Amino acid sequence: MRIMAVSDRILEKLYAADVGSRYSDLDLIIGCGDLPYYYLEFLTTALNTELLYVRGNHDIGPQYTADGRVLTGVPGGIDIHGRFVIKKGLLIAGLEGSMRYRPGAPYMYSEREMSLMVMRMAPSFLWNIVRHGRGIDVLVTHSPPFEIHDGRDVAHRGFKIFRTLMQYFPPKYLLHGHVHVYRQDVPRESRFKQTMVINVYPFRLLDIPMDDQIGIE
Repeated sequence: MRIMAVSDRILEKLYAADVGSRYSDLDLIIGCGDLPYYYLEFLTTALNTELLYVRGNHDIGPQYTADGRVLTGVPGGIDIHGRFVIKKGLLIAGLEGSMRYRPGAPYMYSEREMSLMVMRMAPSFLWNIVRHGRGIDVLVTHSPPFEIHDGRDVAHRGFKIFRTLMQYFPPKYLLHGHVHVYRQDVPRESRFKQTMVINVYPFRLLDIPMDDQIGIE
């Protein structure tokens, strides 16, 4: 299964008329936050591929397009925050937002608030284990886990609860954005127990072997 994951920055090579011909073999697009809704809408339309996404801390709406439309989400996309979906055999779930650094702002959470969201998803993890033999395959987040690809400032600090989740319900992959990486010597992939944590900023192609899947939905 071939996945295109994007986050945080519009790329000219993707926001182009020929993107469909250059990436014609995709099975899924995943948005890890902080991208304009019109950009994600363009990708899912131009690539004729389903889009799953979470919102980042800068995804404040509504957003306005050049043709006068008002967008409160991505047309044609599926917001997977706090929920599970099964796509071509993969168990995928999402958690939006960043650590709270501004009181009352949307898509920002304290450690306790994010922990409560994960706890509300726990019954679904357990049900997946009973039904499919595992809790989750791919976790899509905006922020990274604590001390894995995160920053020292509050705004870019990762969530500790993500590490706990990976211990008890280990996904094969955790895909995140939020942390902008420009230097080649900064890690973009890190293994934590059974999970490969990947910073997709700003664009990443991921091939998941068929053995990692549970069959076709």
